[in-house]
Amino acid sequence: MSTTPPAPLHLAVALDGTGWHPASWREPVARPTELFTAAYWADLVAEAEHGLLDFVTIEDGLAPQSSHLLGPDERTDQVRGRLDAVLIASRVAPLTRNIGLVPTVIATHTEPFHISKAIATLDYVSTGRAGLRVKISARPDEAAHFGRRTAPRIDGYESPAARELVTELFDEAADHVEVVRRLWDSWEDDAEIRDVATGRFIDRDKLHYIDFRGPRFSVKGPSITPRPPQGQPLVTALAHWTVPYRLVARQADVGYVTPHDAGQAREIVAEIRAEQAAAGRATDPLHVFADLVVFLDDDPAEARARKERLDELAGEPYTSDARVFTGTPVQLADLLEEFAATGLTGFRLRPAVLGHDLPAITRGLVPELRRRGLFRTAYEADTLRGLLGLTRPANRYATTA
Repeated sequence: MSTTPPAPLHLAVALDGTGWHPASWREPVARPTELFTAAYWADLVAEAEHGLLDFVTIEDGLAPQSSHLLGPDERTDQVRGRLDAVLIASRVAPLTRNIGLVPTVIATHTEPFHISKAIATLDYVSTGRAGLRVKISARPDEAAHFGRRTAPRIDGYESPAARELVTELFDEAADHVEVVRRLWDSWEDDAEIRDVATGRFIDRDKLHYIDFRGPRFSVKGPSITPRPPQGQPLVTALAHWTVPYRLVARQADVGYVTPHDAGQAREIVAEIRAEQAAAGRATDPLHVFADLVVFLDDDPAEARARKERLDELAGEPYTSDARVFTGTPVQLADLLEEFAATGLTGFRLRPAVLGHDLPAITRGLVPELRRRGLFRTAYEADTLRGLLGLTRPANRYATTA
């Protein structure tokens, strides 16, 4: 009797500073003095590509990092300050060949026209390996940087008023992505003629107004950047509850979720698939990745001890929205197999200490998954959409002859 081989898993890593643990910068392997150099980020992405990972995401924000969820803090013992994620991705793109590059963009205070051309440019620079992670901002201090709108101070997401605010921001983000997607399509694929003999560089009939009108945006188009190599670069989003699940279902190619066990993973996947059907996208491919923070060592006791030592340096136990895993690459592979059986199609791993845990992923976890027949042995496509099994979409504005 034949058995169906398991579906290969997709793997991404989330790059943030020196790692996701706030004391990670104090580790000998952390390289904190190089955080604001191109070489530092190039080395991280090269290591991820060495492991044949699908893509990296690059964190970003509109205010210094904070230990508080929705406001600034006064701490001076943790990494503060960032380089721009889109510009990092554009800098490292020519140094890589296969791995996808997915910077974070904040829809709340950034115009979709700017984002559309920035990510389209990244897709050209990377020859078809660009994406974005769309994020909202509910922080008053971030709104104050722009002066165009105010944000009421909220202490969490549990109150009805906070939920109403966040729902509005996610609805705005959905419109933001819709504008970005339409702008990517505003040039048909063959709009550029570049015929020196006739003097025609462009076919004006193949540039289109998008004429988007919504509560927050009124965008005429077309873009200034020709349609990206992928047609539509990857759109991704992190989601923790129903409203952001709805954004993922309506607009994303990949959603990142944060289940803490297999049962919760199964419930989240079912809710996203139901929202996808309600949005009329039931037949569209949509990946659902689980996020995990990982401390990886050859001995599980070493991983636990390392976390405890870092917690002591930070002055408090590390907690996360995602499940925190301490253990060996083999144990993590067991967990990923268990989670994959719930309908998840991949995982985005957040290395606790990038200098330690990223190589543990690429040189420990990946070979173990490969041994189980769960991960690629070579890159099988030259675009990010291709790596994820997503076809290049038709242009919504193109007309057939």
